[in-house]
Amino acid sequence: MKIYYLCIIKSIKMQITSNTGLVLEGGGMRGVFTSGVLDAFMKHEVYFPYVVAVSAGACNGLSYMSRQPRRARWSNIDMLQKYDYISLKSLIVNGSIFDPEILYERFPNEIVPFDYDTYERNPCVFEVVTTNCKTGRAMYLSEKYDRQRLTQIVKASSSLPFVAQITTVDGIPMLDGGIVDSIPIVRAIDTGHQENVVILTRNRGYRSSEIDFKTPKFIYKKYPRLRVALSRRTEEYNKQLDLIERMEDWGEILVIRPERPLEVGRICEDVEKLERLYEEGFQLGEKFIGKYL
Repeated sequence: MKIYYLCIIKSIKMQITSNTGLVLEGGGMRGVFTSGVLDAFMKHEVYFPYVVAVSAGACNGLSYMSRQPRRARWSNIDMLQKYDYISLKSLIVNGSIFDPEILYERFPNEIVPFDYDTYERNPCVFEVVTTNCKTGRAMYLSEKYDRQRLTQIVKASSSLPFVAQITTVDGIPMLDGGIVDSIPIVRAIDTGHQENVVILTRNRGYRSSEIDFKTPKFIYKKYPRLRVALSRRTEEYNKQLDLIERMEDWGEILVIRPERPLEVGRICEDVEKLERLYEEGFQLGEKFIGKYL
């Protein structure tokens, strides 16, 4: 009976309270969809008291937390061709297919400056998911005032396995949070947020067709638990998608996601495709606001 009641309420209007959370999936360059949704939210001054984000979702979430509309779009689309920060050259030279100097040094400090002051004054809680390489488990980290640590946390959350270097935070080696918790809805609920809006970067019904395989011992040889987590990555992600759709059907969460199968992959340099995905996110963000807020 309680679940039915939630369905009725959420089909009409919802209120953002201290118990409402926002969950941001990652997905590499698919995250331009999320940046579009968040720009729509900022246009209408829709802000949540708690945000938990993974990988590209964390990068986009930063601009939402600093109240900088279109900043994530500029970084992900407008600056892509100019700075060519996705390349095999970067992988060979820097150990990461995404150029870390441009993304985590020049972008926030020079090219599209991040408003640290507004971020620090923002009372909202912003949690970023990383994977602890030693334990193979998720970590949920926050930082308001130490700018270097904040950058390292977001960099760690976005450090894709196999194509990025391990990032150290607080002396702990970390990689992409999406390895173990791609859609941290359980974390949002565990922190006391019973009503949540989830932004995904795949259409409903999508399930990963990638085949899990046992990671060879010579890869990440110091971190056996990380290898175990990597060997279960697709299975766990598909389970999370199952959970999200069940919760959505029962009215326990609201979900914003692309309506069509994506043209954009995790690593994409096609600006026209990225632009279309951003615009879809913005339009669906506005549609969500008109329907539920």
